[in-house]
Amino acid sequence: MVIPEEEKHSIGIWGRKHQQYLKESRPMIYNDLILSSKLFSYLADIDTQAQNRLSLLVTQLAEKEGINDQLKEQDQMAWVRSMNNIRNRTEEIVLKELIFAE
Repeated sequence: MVIPEEEKHSIGIWGRKHQQYLKESRPMIYNDLILSSKLFSYLADIDTQAQNRLSLLVTQLAEKEGINDQLKEQDQMAWVRSMNNIRNRTEEIVLKELIFAE
């Protein structure tokens, strides 16, 4: 038995979120991707893009807001709060720009 190409790709949380969005809000696109056997490679690509975007945004915002190792050494709880805040904001950006994009 040959494993279909789409099953070779793994999809993470972002790919699964986008898949759910397509199922619920864009069923024609979702069905087209299934019928063309491109769904899983498409979702794996979206997942990779989202992870890369999230990583880049976290780094950029932390740098812009002065959240660095010096703060981590001086006040670890302030650093954790700041990084969690940045992480939450960047996840919202990624959701809006990539996952739930119209």
